Amino acid sequence: MASEEVGYRGPTACAAAGITYRQLDYWARTGLVEPSVRPAHGSGTQRLYSFRDVVVLKIVKRFLDTGVSLQNIRTAVQHLRERGFDDLERMTLMSDGATVYECTSPDEVHALLQGGQGVFGIAVGVVWRDVESALSQLHGERVDTGETLIGHNPMDELARRRNRAV
Repeated sequence: MASEEVGYRGPTACAAAGITYRQLDYWARTGLVEPSVRPAHGSGTQRLYSFRDVVVLKIVKRFLDTGVSLQNIRTAVQHLRERGFDDLERMTLMSDGATVYECTSPDEVHALLQGGQGVFGIAVGVVWRDVESALSQLHGERVDTGETLIGHNPMDELARRRNRAV
């Protein structure tokens, strides 16, 4: 089943991203990371997050853990939204604690480090695989029917792209 046919409820997204439900709720209410599959509509409705949403949640968590301000994280997430989430897994996000830089090649990472700007980086492909592994142990939900998928392993999009390239 394609990953875009599966959504993840809040508690599952929290477990896979390593965040609290309070963080998830705050980030959704303030527009930092909103569920792209199904937003909450009033009391009692369940938000449904896509695989990519959960990857972004984990990236936000990693940035927070390294001391990047929420304001700078918002700027980075907005940049990702505007550019589209295509090839997210091939990207490295670098930060000097004040600014977040997108690098899509080893040369860009090297140039950033040579310029003295990069202090730490997040290889999004690693986060992607971490989330994939975590979600394979948790419950997903079919978007069309609401059926619970136990231990659903989202389709490995990176492997699918590699196979197409061969």
